[in-house]
Amino acid sequence: MTSETQVVIVGAGPVGLVTALALARSGIDVVVLEALRELPREQRGAAFHPPTLEMLEPFGITDDLLPLGLRIPVWQIRDKEEGVVAEFDLGMLAGETRYPYRFHLPQHHLAADVLARLEREPRAAVVFGASVEEVKQDGERVEVRYADADGRFETIAARWVVGCDGARSAVRKSSGIDYEGFTWPERFLVTNVDEDLAGEGFAETSYVADPDKWAVILRLADPRVGNLWRIAMPSDPDLPEEAVLAEDYAQDMLRDVLGRERNCKLVYQSTYRVHQRVASSFRNGRVLLAGDAAHINNPIGGFGLNGGVHDAINLSEKLAAVCTGADCALLDLYDRQRRHVAVENVQRQSIRNKRLMQERDPGVRRQNIDELRTVVRDPELARSYLRDSSMISSVAQAAAIR
Repeated sequence: MTSETQVVIVGAGPVGLVTALALARSGIDVVVLEALRELPREQRGAAFHPPTLEMLEPFGITDDLLPLGLRIPVWQIRDKEEGVVAEFDLGMLAGETRYPYRFHLPQHHLAADVLARLEREPRAAVVFGASVEEVKQDGERVEVRYADADGRFETIAARWVVGCDGARSAVRKSSGIDYEGFTWPERFLVTNVDEDLAGEGFAETSYVADPDKWAVILRLADPRVGNLWRIAMPSDPDLPEEAVLAEDYAQDMLRDVLGRERNCKLVYQSTYRVHQRVASSFRNGRVLLAGDAAHINNPIGGFGLNGGVHDAINLSEKLAAVCTGADCALLDLYDRQRRHVAVENVQRQSIRNKRLMQERDPGVRRQNIDELRTVVRDPELARSYLRDSSMISSVAQAAAIR
């Protein structure tokens, strides 16, 4: 039997759920299919930029999240040998945003908040344990075939399908959309430690540059851990997985990155591969892509989660209009706006950030340090730098594309 709805969203991560909530609030019937049986709590995005908080505000989400996390106005770029190179204060943008800070909170809190809201929406349904096998479309509708939690195959038809099902997106693959780009050679080692790093001079967002052992350091809020910090570092690509996950290896890396002799209180560690890829198109007929299904990047700068939410808000506004009679060309505008940002802003900035962090040439490293210090000393240059790094610029650039 084939059921029907207006929009099917595949993937119940933050991007899929925010898209669904925005559509439901606009009067559109929507069904979300999620392969997992419950929301994941994996260690992923945890830094929200100012535009993201502004976009979530009309739904009441921002007010729910703010008491749970940390507001981080000041962040650092450090060199492992020289110490602090540049310190930026987002308070400089207080006249341009209601949220002049980075906000740190693991993304599963966002997903849980939005899911609770969707459960109260009469036009929305979320189906867990629904693993999508195939997406087929014609000129009038799309059919999504999936296996339910008991292994039975079901089909649901819709006018539109939105793939928010991650980097391995079944929706994207079924639609024949290429995922262009590359994979970085090293695995990232991500650790959580219970330490007072602020007392050691680290800002609550710190980037530590070094040719071999650079790091991204974030403080997180967790009532179970007094001083929870997430530290992500590159691991040796020649080592087997079990060697990278050994506690001794993580402790060696942490001592080196933090410049200390004693071990850290290690509470979590894992590894993951990092990719730089963008779909060749964010639309193929009645199939649309958003979030990691459309673009993925390294985590230096915190662009992944934020860019996905920006996709969700941009797309939901246009798709709701199309569902109520607007020209389908609006969805091509979504593709132009958000793909431009993914390629020209997110990819370029995140690749540049990683290369700056791991630069080997001493002359280039010195030039990078001198340029950053020049930016910090000039208020206008610093504000421009902050607009770019906080994604305010990318949102404005997307809006300017017609």
